[in-house]
Amino acid sequence: MTSKVADSPNSRWIDIPTKDGSYGAYLSLPPAGTGPGILLLQEVFGVNRHMRHVADQYAAAGFVVVAPDIFHRQVKRVELGYEGADREQAINLMKQTDVPGLIADLVPAVATLRALPECNGKVATIGYCFGGRLVYLLAAEGVVDAGVSYYGGGIHDLVEKVKPSVPMMLHYGELDKGIPLPSVQKVEQAFADRKDVSVFVYNGADHGFNCWDRSAYHKHSSVVALGRTLGFLSSTVF
Repeated sequence: MTSKVADSPNSRWIDIPTKDGSYGAYLSLPPAGTGPGILLLQEVFGVNRHMRHVADQYAAAGFVVVAPDIFHRQVKRVELGYEGADREQAINLMKQTDVPGLIADLVPAVATLRALPECNGKVATIGYCFGGRLVYLLAAEGVVDAGVSYYGGGIHDLVEKVKPSVPMMLHYGELDKGIPLPSVQKVEQAFADRKDVSVFVYNGADHGFNCWDRSAYHKHSSVVALGRTLGFLSSTVF
């Protein structure tokens, strides 16, 4: 399923230029009109209703938010649910993704966001699940000013190869079987000497705890993580 409709009066779809064409991204603007930028990186389920609402949530908090359509080279503006055939399609899309090529596509998205007249020139990136891993890789490229990763899969396998120099915040669920606590501890140990990197584990929370459209939604953890994220962003990009 695809969507062509914005979800708030301050939002719309824009084009991100690349060397071989352009792709879409959901833009949500703050009520005050200007602010720091957030590149919002989706779960594997596309820039779906939930992800657009997350964009609007951060926009309401004062940010200029761009959520790029990361699967655009396979299916443009795909919108998927969290169970059954939709979930299978989402996982297949992730497996088919050329991650280095996708990072190359996201670099101009950051540049486009920085250049928007509403943006103050600073850009953080926030991502969930697959998007959380992309946050880490994009931060390692040094093209953003800060990164926030929610249950980013595979980061524990990246820390020995590359470490972002920018401030980072990483959120994990205690019950996440895909990212077990020993993997989280590996990330914590890798950044033990960095005061600008914080790792949080949420008791009783599973993978996807921030998504209120999923059965894994854990309200307390979601609210606490949001508060921590906003505090982190206020000290890094405002």
